[in-house]
Amino acid sequence: MATLVQAIRLALHVGETRHGVTDIFGEDVGPPLGGVFTATQGLKTAWNSPLDERGIIGTAMGLAMAGQRPVAEIQFCDYIYNTIDLLKLAGNTLWCSNGAYNMPMVCMTPVGAGIRGSVYHSHSFDATATHIPGWKIVIPSNPRDAYGLLLSAIVDPNPVMYLAPKGLLRAKANGPDERIPGEPDDDRLLSKMIDAPLGDRSQWTPQWPAVEDLFIPIGEARVARRGSHVSVITYGRTLPMAVKAAEELAKEGIDTEVIDLRSLHPYDWPAIVASVKKTHKVLFVNEETEVTNFGEHLIRRTVDELFYELWAAPKLLAGAFVPGIGLADNLEKASVPQLEGIIDAVRTLHRHQP
Repeated sequence: MATLVQAIRLALHVGETRHGVTDIFGEDVGPPLGGVFTATQGLKTAWNSPLDERGIIGTAMGLAMAGQRPVAEIQFCDYIYNTIDLLKLAGNTLWCSNGAYNMPMVCMTPVGAGIRGSVYHSHSFDATATHIPGWKIVIPSNPRDAYGLLLSAIVDPNPVMYLAPKGLLRAKANGPDERIPGEPDDDRLLSKMIDAPLGDRSQWTPQWPAVEDLFIPIGEARVARRGSHVSVITYGRTLPMAVKAAEELAKEGIDTEVIDLRSLHPYDWPAIVASVKKTHKVLFVNEETEVTNFGEHLIRRTVDELFYELWAAPKLLAGAFVPGIGLADNLEKASVPQLEGIIDAVRTLHRHQP
């Protein structure tokens, strides 16, 4: 089974060979490294940019407006903030041109904690990204979604922000439902085919498997676990935690439903409505800092539109409002949601009765 980062690489290969991707670029994206997380190894259209995030986004915009289809990587989302004005311009293009000009570009960037990356390699970007109109925003939590969402982003005629959770990049599919169609059954065979060897890579050429196209609709959530007592709405790195929490809570008789949003804009409001109407109790979980959190918007809308369906006040479990995440393992764990915190929050909600 492919890892999440292998799924990204496979999608980029399919994008450049079948769906018109012309340029895949960013810092260390091209040979010999192929990305700091190896997401771009062996890709024929991958090239290295200067260490200039504004130049990366500006170049992608120019290529897209010239009719090309670029995928630009910002090496870590922590370094994307000096490009906000350019991201705003990219999002404005279709609107301000009255539909005359599209902007078919993907901005791909790793996000979140989970690798003990410390202050400058552990930020989340979902709250800021959702404040930039005109962009679609996706964030996968398993290899199949990573593959299918990236292909949908690639063929979209307008800008898509692809947030890759760093802590899940080496995670494999959790069962056949999370596999990429057409991928080899043997993990070691897939690695031998598409993972570059250590050391000299000058003579290495990847042997790409015959994977099939898969387009996961942007804006469509996934029910990761069905339940009837409490809803947990989450995405990215906290999704596997929420599923594990639900499995632990089931031993106590608490039946937890877990929804993987997968897309932050547009997001699947009907999926949230259906879950809340079933359980009447909802917890939103993500790694972003708790102030101006995307989950706060979802709580506001839940209260506005589903007030009489609620048996308890909606809750948000999010990252601490601190400037950065410390390098030590205990500091990282204290800064972003953990398994125990999800379990405790669901237990608290479950105690409320109508």
